[in-house]
Amino acid sequence: MKNRKLILAALFAALTCVATFLVRIPSVIGGYINLGDGMVLLSGWFLGPVGALAAAVGSALADISAGYIIYAPVTFLIKGLMALVAYGLIRGIKKNKITANIISGTLSEVIMIAGYFVFEWIIYDFGGAIANIPANAVQAVAGITAATLLYSVFKRNIEKIFEDK
Repeated sequence: MKNRKLILAALFAALTCVATFLVRIPSVIGGYINLGDGMVLLSGWFLGPVGALAAAVGSALADISAGYIIYAPVTFLIKGLMALVAYGLIRGIKKNKITANIISGTLSEVIMIAGYFVFEWIIYDFGGAIANIPANAVQAVAGITAATLLYSVFKRNIEKIFEDK
Protein backbone atom coordinates (compact mmCIF):
# COMPACT_ATOMS: atom_id res chain seq x y z
CA MET A 1 0.00 0.00 0.00
CA LYS A 2 2.87 2.36 0.85
CA ASN A 3 4.50 1.75 -2.53
CA ARG A 4 1.27 2.62 -4.32
CA LYS A 5 1.06 5.94 -2.49
CA LEU A 6 4.69 6.72 -3.33
CA ILE A 7 4.06 5.90 -6.99
CA LEU A 8 0.97 8.14 -6.98
CA ALA A 9 2.97 10.94 -5.38
CA ALA A 10 5.59 10.69 -8.14
CA LEU A 11 2.80 10.65 -10.73
CA PHE A 12 1.18 13.75 -9.20
CA ALA A 13 4.55 15.55 -9.11
CA ALA A 14 5.00 14.79 -12.81
CA LEU A 15 1.40 15.75 -13.66
CA THR A 16 1.80 19.02 -11.76
CA CYS A 17 4.98 19.84 -13.66
CA VAL A 18 3.46 18.95 -17.04
CA ALA A 19 0.15 20.73 -16.36
CA THR A 20 2.13 23.84 -15.56
CA PHE A 21 3.55 23.72 -19.11
CA LEU A 22 0.33 22.73 -20.87
CA VAL A 23 -1.03 26.27 -21.03
CA ARG A 24 1.42 29.06 -20.35
CA ILE A 25 0.05 32.56 -20.71
CA PRO A 26 2.59 35.30 -19.84
CA SER A 27 1.58 37.55 -16.94
CA VAL A 28 2.09 41.28 -16.53
CA ILE A 29 5.44 41.24 -14.70
CA GLY A 30 7.13 38.15 -16.01
CA GLY A 31 5.63 34.89 -14.77
CA TYR A 32 2.90 32.94 -16.47
CA ILE A 33 -0.62 31.65 -15.87
CA ASN A 34 -0.88 27.86 -16.00
CA LEU A 35 -3.09 24.87 -15.14
CA GLY A 36 -0.70 23.36 -12.61
CA ASP A 37 -2.83 24.51 -9.67
CA GLY A 38 -5.46 21.96 -10.66
CA MET A 39 -2.92 19.21 -10.06
CA VAL A 40 -1.71 20.89 -6.86
CA LEU A 41 -5.24 20.75 -5.45
CA LEU A 42 -5.81 17.17 -6.60
CA SER A 43 -2.49 16.15 -5.02
CA GLY A 44 -3.59 17.53 -1.68
CA TRP A 45 -7.13 16.16 -1.88
CA PHE A 46 -6.01 12.61 -2.65
CA LEU A 47 -2.63 12.20 -0.98
CA GLY A 48 -2.59 14.62 1.96
CA PRO A 49 0.87 15.57 3.24
CA VAL A 50 2.57 13.29 0.70
CA GLY A 51 0.55 15.05 -2.01
CA ALA A 52 1.68 18.40 -0.65
CA LEU A 53 5.29 17.34 -1.17
CA ALA A 54 4.46 16.07 -4.67
CA ALA A 55 2.75 19.37 -5.53
CA ALA A 56 5.67 21.37 -4.18
CA VAL A 57 8.28 19.36 -6.08
CA GLY A 58 6.33 19.31 -9.36
CA SER A 59 5.65 23.05 -9.24
CA ALA A 60 9.22 23.98 -8.30
CA LEU A 61 10.58 21.76 -11.09
CA ALA A 62 8.30 23.55 -13.54
CA ASP A 63 9.68 26.92 -12.44
CA ILE A 64 13.25 25.69 -12.77
CA SER A 65 12.58 24.17 -16.20
CA ALA A 66 10.89 27.35 -17.41
CA GLY A 67 13.82 29.52 -16.34
CA TYR A 68 12.10 31.07 -13.31
CA ILE A 69 14.66 29.73 -10.85
CA ILE A 70 14.22 32.71 -8.51
CA TYR A 71 10.59 31.61 -7.99
CA ALA A 72 11.35 27.92 -7.33
CA PRO A 73 11.91 28.09 -3.53
CA VAL A 74 8.83 30.24 -2.89
CA THR A 75 6.79 28.14 -5.31
CA PHE A 76 7.85 25.02 -3.41
CA LEU A 77 6.56 26.56 -0.17
CA ILE A 78 3.38 28.10 -1.58
CA LYS A 79 2.25 25.07 -3.60
CA GLY A 80 3.07 22.67 -0.80
CA LEU A 81 1.08 24.78 1.65
CA MET A 82 -1.80 25.05 -0.84
CA ALA A 83 -2.05 21.26 -1.16
CA LEU A 84 -1.78 20.78 2.61
CA VAL A 85 -4.54 23.31 3.27
CA ALA A 86 -6.70 21.76 0.54
CA TYR A 87 -6.27 18.36 2.20
CA GLY A 88 -7.10 19.64 5.67
CA LEU A 89 -10.14 21.57 4.55
CA ILE A 90 -11.63 18.90 2.31
CA ARG A 91 -11.46 16.44 5.19
CA GLY A 92 -13.17 18.90 7.52
CA ILE A 93 -16.00 19.99 5.25
CA LYS A 94 -18.96 17.65 5.59
CA LYS A 95 -20.98 19.06 2.70
CA ASN A 96 -21.00 17.44 -0.73
CA LYS A 97 -17.67 16.99 -2.48
CA ILE A 98 -18.19 19.73 -5.07
CA THR A 99 -18.82 22.26 -2.31
CA ALA A 100 -15.84 20.94 -0.37
CA ASN A 101 -13.66 21.13 -3.48
CA ILE A 102 -14.67 24.72 -4.21
CA ILE A 103 -14.26 25.93 -0.61
CA SER A 104 -10.94 24.17 0.01
CA GLY A 105 -9.69 25.14 -3.46
CA THR A 106 -10.63 28.78 -2.97
CA LEU A 107 -8.90 29.09 0.39
CA SER A 108 -5.84 27.31 -1.00
CA GLU A 109 -5.73 29.67 -3.96
CA VAL A 110 -5.96 32.68 -1.63
CA ILE A 111 -2.70 31.37 -0.13
CA MET A 112 -1.19 31.30 -3.61
CA ILE A 113 -2.29 34.84 -4.45
CA ALA A 114 -1.14 36.22 -1.09
CA GLY A 115 2.14 34.28 -1.16
CA TYR A 116 3.15 35.48 -4.60
CA PHE A 117 1.98 39.01 -3.78
CA VAL A 118 4.36 39.18 -0.78
CA PHE A 119 7.22 37.60 -2.73
CA GLU A 120 6.78 39.89 -5.73
CA TRP A 121 6.48 42.93 -3.47
CA ILE A 122 9.88 42.01 -2.02
CA ILE A 123 11.66 41.27 -5.30
CA TYR A 124 9.93 43.85 -7.52
CA ASP A 125 7.85 46.52 -5.85
CA PHE A 126 4.34 47.09 -4.55
CA GLY A 127 3.00 48.17 -7.94
CA GLY A 128 4.40 45.09 -9.66
CA ALA A 129 2.96 42.83 -7.01
CA ILE A 130 -0.47 44.47 -7.29
CA ALA A 131 -0.36 44.27 -11.09
CA ASN A 132 0.10 40.48 -10.95
CA ILE A 133 -2.91 39.80 -8.68
CA PRO A 134 -5.42 39.56 -11.58
CA ALA A 135 -3.22 37.03 -13.41
CA ASN A 136 -2.87 34.97 -10.24
CA ALA A 137 -6.65 35.18 -9.69
CA VAL A 138 -7.28 33.87 -13.22
CA GLN A 139 -4.85 31.04 -12.56
CA ALA A 140 -6.67 30.32 -9.29
CA VAL A 141 -10.06 30.07 -10.99
CA ALA A 142 -8.59 27.84 -13.71
CA GLY A 143 -6.99 25.59 -11.09
CA ILE A 144 -10.16 25.23 -9.01
CA THR A 145 -12.25 24.58 -12.11
CA ALA A 146 -9.87 21.98 -13.55
CA ALA A 147 -9.45 20.18 -10.23
CA THR A 148 -13.17 20.11 -9.49
CA LEU A 149 -13.98 18.80 -12.96
CA LEU A 150 -11.27 16.12 -12.79
CA TYR A 151 -11.97 15.07 -9.19
CA SER A 152 -14.45 12.28 -9.92
CA VAL A 153 -12.31 10.81 -12.72
CA PHE A 154 -9.23 10.77 -10.49
CA LYS A 155 -11.19 9.43 -7.50
CA ARG A 156 -12.56 6.50 -9.45
CA ASN A 157 -9.12 5.53 -10.77
CA ILE A 158 -7.27 6.08 -7.51
CA GLU A 159 -9.79 3.91 -5.66
CA LYS A 160 -9.05 1.13 -8.17
CA ILE A 161 -5.32 1.48 -7.47
CA PHE A 162 -5.86 1.06 -3.73
CA GLU A 163 -8.29 -1.86 -3.99
CA ASP A 164 -6.79 -4.98 -2.46
CA LYS A 165 -6.60 -7.73 -5.02
